[in-house]
Amino acid sequence: MAYHIKIEQFEGPLDLLLQLTEQEKLDITRVSLAKIADQYLEYIAQAKDITLAHLADFLSVASRLILIKSKALLPMLEFTEEEEEEIKDLEYQLAEYKKFKDASLKLALVFDSPEVSFSREGFLGFGTLFYPPEKIVADDLKRAFEKVLGEIPVVEKLEEEMVKEILTLEDKIVHLQEVLRERVQTSFAELVVNAKDKVEVVVSFLAMLELVKQRIIHVEQNDLFSEIRLKHVDNKNL
Repeated sequence: MAYHIKIEQFEGPLDLLLQLTEQEKLDITRVSLAKIADQYLEYIAQAKDITLAHLADFLSVASRLILIKSKALLPMLEFTEEEEEEIKDLEYQLAEYKKFKDASLKLALVFDSPEVSFSREGFLGFGTLFYPPEKIVADDLKRAFEKVLGEIPVVEKLEEEMVKEILTLEDKIVHLQEVLRERVQTSFAELVVNAKDKVEVVVSFLAMLELVKQRIIHVEQNDLFSEIRLKHVDNKNL
């Protein structure tokens, strides 16, 4: 008879895997994992309570179970060194998870017991992990704490400044020459129609004067304050 599992929620992929092995009364071996691979994949396909945060973990375990079952169905299949390490890692993780889960059940019984429990120094021969030195005082702890704090880098907030784009006379001269190459002639008003501020207008005017000085362009203005026309100087007539 086929065995069907109906469990509402698991804490994670290893929890599900361990439940399956225990329900089937199997030891944690590669052969056992191959037997329960289908049940594990079926649960993932039907489960609706696996969050996106945990889904990647479930799929990672599922991929290794598929490898194990593939080997069981196709004995001639050879694993790469990386795949072999992943399978061994899964076996080790599941065995370690079982140890911690069994220990948690025993601890739960201790905490739920009405009897008072006390710790024992050097339990089962294990040495203490932390033992304060003799004659330690509060100032010693203070100095140690201050030393740790002093090694933490201080995050300094830099002052924010607005960076203004610098408009150079050389850039405007190059821009003016490019415009006249495309249009042959233009007006000063057309050159500065998209100027952002008065500074750009002034720099454009200085660029125009510099090109006139170098006899690269020719300007005309019929009346005072009238439109200034610009055009390239015909070098043939020089």
